[in-house]
Parts: sequence; structure tokens; C-alpha cells
Amino acid sequence: MGKQSAEPQQPQAILNCIDLSNSNTNQSVSLLKQACTDSGFFYLVNHGISQDLVDEVFAQSKKLFTLPLQEKMKLLRNDKHRGYTPLFDELTDPENQLQGDYKEGYYIGVEVAEDEPDSHKPFYGPNVWPAPDILPEWRETMEKFQFQALEVGKAVAKLVALALDLDASFFDKPEILGEPIAITRLLHYQDQILDPSQGLYGAGAHTDYGLITLLATDDVPGLQICKDKDVKPQIWEDVAPLKGAFIVNIGDMLERWSNCVFKSTLHRVIGYGQERYSIAYFLEPGHDCLVECLPTCKSDSNPPKFAPIYYRDYLSLRYKETHADLNIYMKQQS
Repeated sequence: MGKQSAEPQQPQAILNCIDLSNSNTNQSVSLLKQACTDSGFFYLVNHGISQDLVDEVFAQSKKLFTLPLQEKMKLLRNDKHRGYTPLFDELTDPENQLQGDYKEGYYIGVEVAEDEPDSHKPFYGPNVWPAPDILPEWRETMEKFQFQALEVGKAVAKLVALALDLDASFFDKPEILGEPIAITRLLHYQDQILDPSQGLYGAGAHTDYGLITLLATDDVPGLQICKDKDVKPQIWEDVAPLKGAFIVNIGDMLERWSNCVFKSTLHRVIGYGQERYSIAYFLEPGHDCLVECLPTCKSDSNPPKFAPIYYRDYLSLRYKETHADLNIYMKQQS
């Protein structure tokens, strides 16, 4: 492991590019369906969020991550999964990783005040915000981005519904995207060369949990996908950054919902010796959403592969599998 610069060595993935401003909905649906049955990833352009806002989110993210560690630890992730996550907080690929992910992050969810009825539910509650005198305009920038990202996510969800032969408004139901578990996660990867053969990763191989992920990246490479996790040895492809675009992928819950018609694809982050920042927006179903096989994705010859499950139960399980025990950090600070 070192700090020299290295170049990507893997082949480059070829991904479909979907233009959200395209008036030809059938064309967009066709491109999305092809992407979600092949790689599970695609680029999204003309999504409506200005580059100025995305740049400001990156700038505010860098301000947070350059704070002294003792200041960041005051904002440590709580039991609602809001706040700062230190290096090695996640172990996303325990079979192959020597240690946790070589990244730090920050979770921001939908703001729900403690006195509101939903605040008792997992993944709902108040956010952990940096003090305004330390990071002025930080909260305002993040809330503005979240509001706009939700609209983009809902627009993609309409295309997903159409691609699965559902009504365009299928995912707009109150229990699905009416009160979604929508999470922005700021990520900072260290300027290290991380060798997978030594078990060192910026983020170990994993699939996302939920419905849709929107990812904005800087111009530093590192993201890789594996289209077929069962092929040995696994074949990894670099996903090139694309200025102004979101890299979009679907999560395990949509794969489950669609009875494996759509594909939640393994991906990881490799360190090439440069600092790397990204902004991930995870659009998840609501707390009380019962996820069961979609009517258009099952038949007598293709029965449901998964039992119905409430999304709150599924998400809680997934977080417990990958995140370190918060008590570890609390003991370190005492």
C-alpha cells in the first residue's frame, strides 16, 4: 500500500446513457431495460440538477472531511444511521477483505423531528448536522441536493416501472416512495494504492440494498463492476467518471421485487493513489413497504423466488451485516 499514482488496469465497462430530458419515453425505457438486465448500471444525463449545486455539495463535503478527526467524531453515526462513519466502519466483503473499507463517510437522511410520529421508526429521525459556525451553509446545501435528488429518483422509478410492464406510477404509492427512506451519503476515499490481491479496498465488493442509487463522482477513477459474480475468476470492469452525469444502479430490493428480472450488480472501489470523493443518493422504499414479487414478474413456470418482507426488516439486517458496532467507537472516545 502506498501513495504513488497508479492507472486502472481493468477493461472499461460500456454502459447505456439515458437522457432524462428525452421526449421519446419508449426509447428511454428500452435503454433502461437493457441496462438493468445486463450490467445493472447506466449513466443518467440531463437529470435537472445543476452542475453548480453538485460542485457545491462536493466542496462542502471536502470541508467536512478535512476537519480534525476529533471534530468529526463528535458527529459520529447514531443508531438511526445519521452522521459520520470513520475509516474501516464498514466491512462489505469479509471473505476477501483484510480490514474494513478504506473510506470515511457521512449519512444524511430525511429530516424527521423527534416529536413527530414517525421518529420512533428505524431510519427515521433528526439528522446529525455540523455546527453552523464550523461549517456554514452546509446543511442548506445538503437539504437542497436531497430535495432535487428525490425528484430525479422518482423520475427514474417511473421508467423502471414501465420497463417492468407496470403502470408508470406504481412506485409512487404512499408506502413506497410517498415516505421513502432516502439517504444521501458523502464519501471520501484516501490517497492510497489499495491492492485487491492483498485484501485492501476503498470499498469491498458489494451490492446496494434498495431500489435505486444515484452516484455523482469526481474525475478520479476507482469504481468497478462485475457483471457475473458466479464466474471464476471474477471479471472486473472500470466505470469511467462522466462529468455532469449520475451513475445509476439498481439495488437488491429491486432485484428481489422483480424476481431477478433486473440485476443488482457487484461493485467495488479500488484505490489508485489519489483522493476520491463521491456523493451517493440511495432511494429506498418506505419503512412499512411490504416487498413481494411484482405481478408482471411471476408466472406458473416462474414462481416467486423470495418470500415477502417488510423493507424495515430487510434494511436493518443489511446494516447490521456490514457496519461496525457503534459501541466500539464510543469506548474509543471514553
